[in-house]
Amino acid sequence: MSNVRPLPPHDDAADDDAFKRVPPQDLDAERSVLGGMLLGPAGIDDATRITAATEFYRPAHETIYRAILDLHAKGEPADPITLGAELGRRGQLTRVGGAAYLHELVQAVPTMAHVEYYAEIVHEHAVRRRIIEAATRVTQSAHDGAGDIDEFLAHARKEFDAATSVRGAAQTSHLTGSFLDWNPFFATDFGQVDLLPGKLLAPGQQITIVGEGKAGKSLFVQEWLWRMATGQAFLGDRPQAPVPLLYVDAENGHQDIQERFLSYGGGPGRMGLMTYASFPPMRPLDTAGGGADLMEMVKDCEARLVCLDTVSRFISGPENDADTWLSLYRHTLLPLKRAGIASVRLDHLGKDGERGARGSSAKTQDVDHVWELRAAGGGSLLLKRTHTRTGIGPGVFSIVRQARQFGDHYLPGQTRHVLLEYEHFEQAPGGSVEWLVARIDELGLPDDAGNPRTIAALANANIKIGKDKIAAAVRMRKNRDNLGSPETFPETFPEGVPGERSPGTSKGTSKPQVKHSPGTSREPSPDPGSPPSPPLREGKGKGTPATDPPDGPLCTVCTKPLHGYRLDRGYDTCLSCDPETGSHPPHPNPPHNAA
Repeated sequence: MSNVRPLPPHDDAADDDAFKRVPPQDLDAERSVLGGMLLGPAGIDDATRITAATEFYRPAHETIYRAILDLHAKGEPADPITLGAELGRRGQLTRVGGAAYLHELVQAVPTMAHVEYYAEIVHEHAVRRRIIEAATRVTQSAHDGAGDIDEFLAHARKEFDAATSVRGAAQTSHLTGSFLDWNPFFATDFGQVDLLPGKLLAPGQQITIVGEGKAGKSLFVQEWLWRMATGQAFLGDRPQAPVPLLYVDAENGHQDIQERFLSYGGGPGRMGLMTYASFPPMRPLDTAGGGADLMEMVKDCEARLVCLDTVSRFISGPENDADTWLSLYRHTLLPLKRAGIASVRLDHLGKDGERGARGSSAKTQDVDHVWELRAAGGGSLLLKRTHTRTGIGPGVFSIVRQARQFGDHYLPGQTRHVLLEYEHFEQAPGGSVEWLVARIDELGLPDDAGNPRTIAALANANIKIGKDKIAAAVRMRKNRDNLGSPETFPETFPEGVPGERSPGTSKGTSKPQVKHSPGTSREPSPDPGSPPSPPLREGKGKGTPATDPPDGPLCTVCTKPLHGYRLDRGYDTCLSCDPETGSHPPHPNPPHNAA
């Protein structure tokens, strides 16, 4: 009798079941991962740490996953609208289920808090499928009987090691994700960049706004970011969708914060997508712990932009030490940039304002733009870009800070920053001196540039205009204190601006002009600004030198001589005393000249 047992009968039905069996997968978990990624960048980070595009069972889900990562890598928001547009450009929108399916993905997951859990499910099923595929190949190799047994065992071990590695294809996705895919890379039009509202930076960029201690940097940036978070226009830019942002403040007290936002038009229910951290107890941002603290705050509020006011308040190292700013970049700014999150840093000018921000020059090495904010007198400001990597967007903004107050109280919704605009821009763009000043500013010429240099720069830019107007523009640029025209500033603010109360800049800055409500007394503010200078007159008495009266008319408010375009156009007040744009209220009666 033979000891060899007969083989069991072959079951063809069992083979059919094996081929018909659906591989391990969980489409609901895949949809939840994609939906969480569309809720914000934090969801993208959580998903990419665990799973990779190749681990999605459904090909449409892999296509969506890759498109989301491409948008994120370009610093663009990844939401159903932008994703649908991206897939439409690629001709893939219909194949993944259309725009409606993208919205279904977001609706399927209420929060991104569980993205990691869903990603783990997707990854585990992918590992199981790889094991099945490896087992199938090993089985086929065993049936073929090719090679000796040692080679077969080595091959089998290699197959199963690859299938059961800790993270498989996702293990290094956070590193390999930085590799450029050349075809889509060179097909991308980087020139078509939609700047964030206000046109001061693009999504994902990092900028610094520097200025003198009393220039009102916080006042300017707070209004700008509040309007960005509430979807309003700013500095003549069109309204856009609200941007979620985080304002981290270690400079301004709670009373100042409240008064300012009420003055812009903010208040309960009118703060949009702005999250405000006042004196947060986080570790210094030039340390690894501080960077982790900030990223946790960013993740919690799903911010697409972070503002640090003022950046020197958030570091532990010496401000003059380059290593301090290199550490800040490594631990905080680089993670923000990698995540596609824009940042705005407020900083102070040094003692020598012409040299830019105080401290080490390493401050500007990691930013895309440096903007300097300087007071130009009479409530007017000049915001000028002094450093840029990209050159995208305008380089100069001439601004007027408008506000109204009654006594010590600033009126609700009546503080704002507006561009200096001129009627001549629309009517005769080639014939206005103001238009020419704006063009020269855009060419980057310094304010003290003379006629020959200006003529040469305009010729190189193919701007043809008469020498007389060039000379007038050169004079106007050298006299920045009188820059602007009050003719286009409205007497009342538009009704669309939401309102409450508002403060001006910090103590020491020029206070906005006083306006009185109808029916109230016209008593001047307790702090009307600098008293008017007495008129010049002949000297009297022994030892008093005689002073010749000035040539030309005097301002009817402060009695100082008029000059520049205020004189040329026949105004009877200087810009700072003008009742429409001045930085202090009009006097009840013009001062009387002493005899």
